[in-house]
Amino acid sequence: MERPSTVVLTRRDVAALLTLDECIDAVEAAFARSARGQALPSGVLGVPARDGGFHVKAAGLQLERLYVAVKVNANFPGNPQRRGLPTIQGVIVLGDGETGVPLAVMDSIEITAIRTAAATAVAAKYLARADAAVATVCGCGAQGSYQLRALARVRPLRRAWAVDADGARAAAFARELTAALGIPVDVASDRPAAMRESDAVITCTPARQAYVHRDDVAPGSFVAAVGADSHDKQELHPELFVGTTIVVDSLEQCATIGDLHHALDAGVVTRGDVHGELADIVAGTKPGRRRDDEIVVFDSTGVALEDVAAAALVYEKAVRLGAGTAVAFGS
Repeated sequence: MERPSTVVLTRRDVAALLTLDECIDAVEAAFARSARGQALPSGVLGVPARDGGFHVKAAGLQLERLYVAVKVNANFPGNPQRRGLPTIQGVIVLGDGETGVPLAVMDSIEITAIRTAAATAVAAKYLARADAAVATVCGCGAQGSYQLRALARVRPLRRAWAVDADGARAAAFARELTAALGIPVDVASDRPAAMRESDAVITCTPARQAYVHRDDVAPGSFVAAVGADSHDKQELHPELFVGTTIVVDSLEQCATIGDLHHALDAGVVTRGDVHGELADIVAGTKPGRRRDDEIVVFDSTGVALEDVAAAALVYEKAVRLGAGTAVAFGS
């Protein structure tokens, strides 16, 4: 029997195939399927390196067929300034979960950025107030841009604040997103004041020391902590987890590498204080937001389930449209 070809997709190919709206829908459906037992257990492996590190994430998802995705990503925060390279880069191998046949090999940059923002949008749909209109984004790189665009898909934003250690980057971000979203996006001269004014706070920085404190967050806020995806990263002070509603993308992962693990290590909360995983919320086995004055913290470490959902979407569109390059690896 002739072995099927593998589709190779460049970053440009992926960007042309994957839309934010489609990815939000795919990620939401994937979390619902996971809650119903239609996903394989995920795995994570981290390898530190000088000035950065590598991680491997793998998961399986039952759609029309069983897909398994394995992503190998490198994260080197100094790349843009020192080498002109992306901070995050890598590849995803998408395979048939029944036969092991590699269906596609694709660049991971766009998928990682878009699926992460999609997960925040899904969380905000269930956990942010329905009238959330003001947002602060800390971290004005590509991820911050996708995060604000995704949030605007699910909540009626009327203004936003941009925060970044690099003032020029924050200003460029504000100009770009003002034009893209049609709302005023301004650089925040006072970060705590901007966050206190906001209904949603999104943090997506490489910080290794907490900079969001309990007094910075107003009652009723939705806080999405996206930047902490390794044990040494931290954006939220442990006190922010006390007395708030905690939702995680993966309890095991967040307890190891997310902002939650710092709160656990500090002894201010326990695993039992976690309200639920996002899959529980989407599936309705745990309630989403329950009160207007409730502070909800979503700890997002980026789970492989999101990767396989996005990669499967990209692959199926590529097959339909004849995109990418077919390679016979087994020949």
